[in-house]
Amino acid sequence: MKYIPTIGIECHVQLCTKTKLFSEVDNDARGKEPNSCVSPVDYALPGMLPRLNGEAIKFAIRAGRAMNCEINASSRFDRKHYFYPDSPKGYQITQFYHPIIGEGYVELPSGTRVRIEHAHLEGDAGKLTHFKDYSLVDLNRVDTPLIEIVSMPDIHSAKDVHDYCKELWRLMCHAGVTNGDLYNGNMRFDVNISVAKEGAKELGTRAEIKNLNSFRSAERAAEFEIKRQTKLLEAGEKVKQETRGWDDTTGKTTAQRSKEEAKDYRYMPEPDIPPINLTSEFIDAEIAKLPLMPMDYRRKFNGVITDEILEVLLDYPSLMIKLNEIEDKHVKIISNLFTSVLLAEEKSAKYLNDLPDTRDLNELAEMNEKKELSSTATKEVFLRLFDPQMKGRGTKQIAKELGLIQENDLEALEKIVDIVLAKPETQKAQADFKAGEEKVIGFLVGQVMKESHGKANPSSVQEILRKKLK
Repeated sequence: MKYIPTIGIECHVQLCTKTKLFSEVDNDARGKEPNSCVSPVDYALPGMLPRLNGEAIKFAIRAGRAMNCEINASSRFDRKHYFYPDSPKGYQITQFYHPIIGEGYVELPSGTRVRIEHAHLEGDAGKLTHFKDYSLVDLNRVDTPLIEIVSMPDIHSAKDVHDYCKELWRLMCHAGVTNGDLYNGNMRFDVNISVAKEGAKELGTRAEIKNLNSFRSAERAAEFEIKRQTKLLEAGEKVKQETRGWDDTTGKTTAQRSKEEAKDYRYMPEPDIPPINLTSEFIDAEIAKLPLMPMDYRRKFNGVITDEILEVLLDYPSLMIKLNEIEDKHVKIISNLFTSVLLAEEKSAKYLNDLPDTRDLNELAEMNEKKELSSTATKEVFLRLFDPQMKGRGTKQIAKELGLIQENDLEALEKIVDIVLAKPETQKAQADFKAGEEKVIGFLVGQVMKESHGKANPSSVQEILRKKLK
């Protein structure tokens, strides 16, 4: 009997606002001391009332449209009650009944569409670090603004789990609503998996794997859990509805606690924050701020950039924005430079924050196409465009200073070739070439390059040599 997995994913996206969702505290706790980015509002101390961050509303609108979702003009917050050390209030302020983001879909590179049920705004919980016989609580993350994106159970393979998580990450990064730092938990994935016999009318019992923070981990966890549940069902056993953790080292999921139902959280309307009512003009103004999304780039550069290179570049929104500014005829060469040169550099993260002027990149491509620069020289000049000491000099000036501009004057090249052919050390090679030994042409080209101090255009030199050695 064949068993079919059905998978839905909940993704928590930390929004990169300057302050938290309900207080005026620094929202970026990276590198900060534990429990240093908190306020009495985050603790819900007596008399401390939350005040909604308007930027988070704007970011939620952009995130929703990036996923082709409806934006609800009216939404509101609710209280989700639970007691846990990382939740100092004893409840979480979230949206349950009326979320700001409605139905939509995420289209994967393969063309598969995963429907979005909804996405809601909420304040994050803190972070627990567990040791052998004790745990430490860091509340810096409390009330960091999140959107929780809930997919429909449209995924049926571990590979699509990977592709969905990665495409969602790309969408949020291109929309500019998150820093996208997976290591620091800017996006976390909860993967809900059930397995049922092929053709079954009802889905199987689901297990939820919590807090996965890499695409590969999500894929591996899904692979393991599908196999685990299938083995249980084949043995006639039942799958428990529970929350499970993932261990990257062992490659296994382990049971953590029984899965709660909505009724366990005793949701109630949040009394301290009024409902959100947005005008269509306000929503449209935020949607207009969205840049091109990954699927837009795929359509635009289809047939110009190979799929392999494009999928690499799509991980870097700043590169795609720059590439969109490049003249169409130069896109291919600049995209190759981005992937083969820039992304191979150890300092690429630093370079990405300060890309060269579009004019300089277009001029670089032009010089390469006119054979004024060899492929090696083009790469060298490209990297020098990122050098702060070279800023403002322009591509051609940099190439001149480095002595990299190729000699393309055929008359000048012919004179250099004549000098080389007159040398005693080239006579044997000339005779061998005339006798049919093609490979010696490389030696002769090398001698001309040496005579020209590397400035001669090799292809032009070879053409002249062949004419003279007929």
